[in-house]
This record gives sequence, C-alpha cells and structure tokens, in this order.
Amino acid sequence: MNRLFGAKSTVPKPTLSSAISNVDSRIETIDVKLAKLNAELSTYQQRLAKMRDGPGKTAIKQKALKVLQQRKLYEGQRDQLQQQSWNMEQAGMMQDNLKNTMTTVDAMKTTTKELRKQYGKVNIDKIERLQDEMADLMDMGNDIQESISRSYDVPEDVDEAELDAELEALGDEVEFEGLGESEGVPGYLLDETKPPQFIDEPPEPGKALKEAAG
Repeated sequence: MNRLFGAKSTVPKPTLSSAISNVDSRIETIDVKLAKLNAELSTYQQRLAKMRDGPGKTAIKQKALKVLQQRKLYEGQRDQLQQQSWNMEQAGMMQDNLKNTMTTVDAMKTTTKELRKQYGKVNIDKIERLQDEMADLMDMGNDIQESISRSYDVPEDVDEAELDAELEALGDEVEFEGLGESEGVPGYLLDETKPPQFIDEPPEPGKALKEAAG
C-alpha cells in the first residue's frame, strides 16, 4: 500500500521564515561568486591595458568575455532571489498584520462583553437623582455661607442727621463732665472770681491802694 501511494511524510512543512532564510543564504553564496568573478575581471583588465594587439591579447579578451557572461547570469539569479525574498517578506508582514488584527478584534469583543455587563449594572435614574441631591446640597451650602458671612449694617430707615446730632451732643457732655471732674486743672481756672489758694488772706481794697501809692 505504501509502495503505491507512498508513506505519509513526517518532515515538518517549511515555514515562511525558513524559506526566506534559505533564499537569503543562496543570495549570499551568489555574492561570493560574483566577488570572485569581479576580481578575475579586474586582473584581465589590468593585463589587457599593458598588452599590445595580437593573439595573446585576443585570447585574454575571450576569457574576460566568458567571465562577464557568468557574472551576468549570477546577477540575474541574485536579482530573482532578492525579489522572491522581498515577496515572501511582504507576505510575512501581511500575515503578521492579519494576526495582529485578529488579536485586536478578539480583544475588542471581550472588552465589549465586559462593558455590557458593567453598564448593565448602572442605573441611570439613580445617577440622575444623585446629581440632583448633590446640586441641592451645593445650593444649601451656598445659602449657609451667605448667611454666615452676612454683615450687620445700619438699617436703611435710620436718619443719619439724627445720628450726627446725637454724637455732637454726646461730645459736649463728655467735655463738660471732664472739666468739672478733672484733677489736674487748678481750681482758680474753674472760678475766675476766686483768688488763688497760695494767698493766705484776701487783700483789702484800701490797703492795696495805699501800698501802690507809697
């Protein structure tokens, strides 16, 4: 049975990364061969520059032409391999982008399910009532602050002229009481007709005139 259809291969299938690595290694091998051919061509060019025309120079030209043909073949192969490698790299990038997209989509699905569960537990009406209560409390707090910070101004119905008159009268009373009760003011200033206290006896009018005349 195995002879007809062949045994099932157990060799793992090559991956895209391994294929790119194989192609890149082939490109490196071709680059080594191209370097050798370029060195050989450089030698032929130096020899041809020093030789005169003749059979020897013609033979070297033939060898140089063969080397040029080989170099062109290798360059063509290298270009093809580089294009293959680039195509596989693009395919790999597309594959990675697709994997990332699928991962993102799966994460979004999971997040959507969780959000639906969470939002299902939220009661919008309760939130609105809570907002209304907070607004009422803020208004109440503002009213309390305004009440506490209220200034006790003079009522508007009080006549300022009457207040000025009362203040003036109060000032007069204070000055009058201060003159009568002040301990530092001499008594003779309080009564102009009263003589000073440092005189023992009041002067006699007649005696005072005689002393003034004598």
